[in-house]
Amino acid sequence: MQNHFELFQLPQQFAVDAAALDAAYREVQSRVHPDKFVNATDAEKRVAMQWSTRSNEAYQTLKNPQKRAQYLCELNGVDLKMESNTAMPMEFLMQQMEWREELSEARAGKDGDLLDKLDGQLRAARKAQLAEIEQHCNSGDFHAVAQGVRALMFIEKFGEEVRFAYDAIEA
Repeated sequence: MQNHFELFQLPQQFAVDAAALDAAYREVQSRVHPDKFVNATDAEKRVAMQWSTRSNEAYQTLKNPQKRAQYLCELNGVDLKMESNTAMPMEFLMQQMEWREELSEARAGKDGDLLDKLDGQLRAARKAQLAEIEQHCNSGDFHAVAQGVRALMFIEKFGEEVRFAYDAIEA
């Protein structure tokens, strides 16, 4: 069975040309979309639906940097062990604590400027984490990629908490 990269005829790497991915997705969908099979047999309709679903899933995976990195780990035999491996470098843990304190202060003081500062720090951290993940993918160190994905997941989840804090201040 083809992997997602093969399905769209893209190189199996972290960096993905978004325009090429979009074009490849549209091309695959144009061939397998269920609407093209309205007069087909039930078996042909089922196969078309399966291919359409598979191409949607592949597209969503490759479009999202975090999901793409996770998928590359999977393709390279590295389990992210999300539930069992929560170990993170001390520096990252200290940064998490600082961010949590700032978020608590911002919520308590309804301080939009502090939330803006925190949001900027998270955006920069996400960008740096993605660059690090790409570097590890390029070097073939998928255990380091897995560690980077776990850190990225925290950053993105914490970003959601910051957005909820904005909503609470504005309410």
